[in-house]
Amino acid sequence: MEEALRQLVRQRAGNRCEYSLIPQHALAWSKFHTEHIRARQHGGASEVTNLALARRFCNLHKGPNLTSIDPESDRLVPLFNPRVDEWIEHFALNELQIVGLTDVGRTTVSLLNMNDPERIQVRAELIALNEW
Repeated sequence: MEEALRQLVRQRAGNRCEYSLIPQHALAWSKFHTEHIRARQHGGASEVTNLALARRFCNLHKGPNLTSIDPESDRLVPLFNPRVDEWIEHFALNELQIVGLTDVGRTTVSLLNMNDPERIQVRAELIALNEW
């Protein structure tokens, strides 16, 4: 993938993970990934409409998945797509936890493990600094 395309994805995302909203500067030791929303193994292209900036943790948990099981309804549901979906429609912050407002949100929170202790700690620090 060309560096210019990576930079475009990074700029569009405001240098934040498009899933967890954590800014890159908060995790300077961990380089964020240019993630294929629809994985290449499923025919996803390396083009701007199929790419998102993702924290390594989010990208590794998402993997090639396009769907997962909603923990509330036990149904197969598509994951949050930052090119199509609005974050605020699917997620909310409840104290330090990201909660899913929709089946897509719940499923994504669960699969990406968005509330693991490390992420909650980083979120708490960012909120205290008014940077989240």
